[in-house]
Amino acid sequence: MKVCGVELKGNDAIVCVMSLADGLYDLPQLRVAKVSIDDAGDAEQVQKFQFAFKKLMEDYQVEQVVIKGRALKGKFAGGPVGFKLEAAIQLIDTLKVDIVSGSFVKNTLAKSQVGIDFRDTGLKKFQQTAFETVFAFFEGK
Repeated sequence: MKVCGVELKGNDAIVCVMSLADGLYDLPQLRVAKVSIDDAGDAEQVQKFQFAFKKLMEDYQVEQVVIKGRALKGKFAGGPVGFKLEAAIQLIDTLKVDIVSGSFVKNTLAKSQVGIDFRDTGLKKFQQTAFETVFAFFEGK
């Protein structure tokens, strides 16, 4: 099963795809590490973002997307563009989309019996949260 972890940050959906088969984790090399939008106020741009994200998931045969949730209000609240991108991803009819809390990710990683050093993954530093999100999803099952 291939799952994509997503962190929404600013105008970007930062992604990390991971699969688990026979107890082995695999991180395929993706052609892009993030899908971006220029103007979230333009409906055509939102549709282009949604199409690009859907195409990326189809190309890598991703079955499920796990988005790290953000606070709705307060100091660490997500911005309006992030929520728009989240909705665009959730409305892709060919994907199962779950939103997991930051506390779920943190607690699951702390309890995990499998230790993966992020530096050994070959991913870029800005993908760490997306990686931790998808890894916690697999470990929390």
